[in-house]
Amino acid sequence: MGFGPFFICAAEYGAMAALAGIIEPAVAGMGFELVDTQMSNHGRMLRIFIDKPGGITVDDCADVSRHLTRVLAVEGVDYDRLEVSSPGLDRPLRKAADFARFAGRRIDVRMRRPDESGRRRFVGTLRGVDGGVATLDVEGRIVALELEGMERARLVPDL
Repeated sequence: MGFGPFFICAAEYGAMAALAGIIEPAVAGMGFELVDTQMSNHGRMLRIFIDKPGGITVDDCADVSRHLTRVLAVEGVDYDRLEVSSPGLDRPLRKAADFARFAGRRIDVRMRRPDESGRRRFVGTLRGVDGGVATLDVEGRIVALELEGMERARLVPDL
């Protein structure tokens, strides 16, 4: 929602926030975390990304899909197709809690604006987050990056 490569107009952003407001408590009640919501085809297709410690199974996705189908019908959300899936190995990091949870892992961050050296992309080991600032070890150098200034942040898969 706050991170993404495409321009989202205010109306679409409001619809996304409203949709997340419906979906987040529904999936949280099932023991899952809402990682992201996406709409495409003018809101006709909804993509929901969920996670939990230990990862997501196909059965988890099916259970959440069945539950959300009922919840969205009750809430009057009009759509044609619903996809529920895992965020993948390169899971996006969006909230401060995500940065705290994945401390010690390698991440790839792209900032909205370059730093004083002109650099926008940072790949390093996440050391933690405090007061809206993530700390990374990038090639032996500690770098502090404001969460609000991030265009996107993702885990680097351990392959």
